[in-house]
Amino acid sequence: MNCYVYILYSEKRSKHYVGQTADVNKRLSRHNQGLVPSTKGGKPWKIILQLKVSNRNEAIILENKIKKRGAKRFIEDNQFGV
Repeated sequence: MNCYVYILYSEKRSKHYVGQTADVNKRLSRHNQGLVPSTKGGKPWKIILQLKVSNRNEAIILENKIKKRGAKRFIEDNQFGV
């Protein structure tokens, strides 16, 4: 099953959030409804990057790699035009 690693951005908090899911739109909706404790204060969140991977294990590995580097630096390092 395909999974996605996504990076959200909150203008309100000037913060990025990195996560992984099988359904990005459903997950974004949960973030923006305030159902995710760690992102509750940053509403509204917008998706600035989503990367498709082939399984959840790959998603977890990539998510951790991005978190270790930092979302902003990961985007800059990989020249994603966001």
